[in-house]
Amino acid sequence: MSNRSQTDPLPNLHAVATSDTADTARFFEILREALDATLGHTLLTAMRYHRDSGDTERFYSSNPDAYPVGGRKHPTPGFWMQRLFVEGRPYIGYHADDIREVFADHELIISLGCESILNLPVRHHDHVIGTINILHEAGWYSEGDVPLGETFAALALPAFLNLP
Repeated sequence: MSNRSQTDPLPNLHAVATSDTADTARFFEILREALDATLGHTLLTAMRYHRDSGDTERFYSSNPDAYPVGGRKHPTPGFWMQRLFVEGRPYIGYHADDIREVFADHELIISLGCESILNLPVRHHDHVIGTINILHEAGWYSEGDVPLGETFAALALPAFLNLP
């Protein structure tokens, strides 16, 4: 479990909810700040999901040197992909072993000090159109973080729909 203090999420939810989602660059900076203040993260990425190919495409990264915008991945079919992209349910990886099991780029992820992850699906008409991914030190995220994370993901839907 994390050792973070409880932050009132309402001001951060309000900041995201009242942001201009047409200015996606600014919106995702506000979202990054809000998620950092409430759930915490070392790395945040936002990915568009291409159902036709199964690829994910990064369009936001809090660390563009390690994870540049425009990077594409083809996730390996398995329980993680089923849970996140088919069922539309968040995924929590609690420790480095969870990161190793799911992500081909686990060495880079772990080298950045990220040993836990909370993947939040962004849904539109019952289809996952993307994800918000926050990563932190081992044991940082828990099931108790999911409702707030899902709320932020829902507030991000208009920005995802505004992507070119």
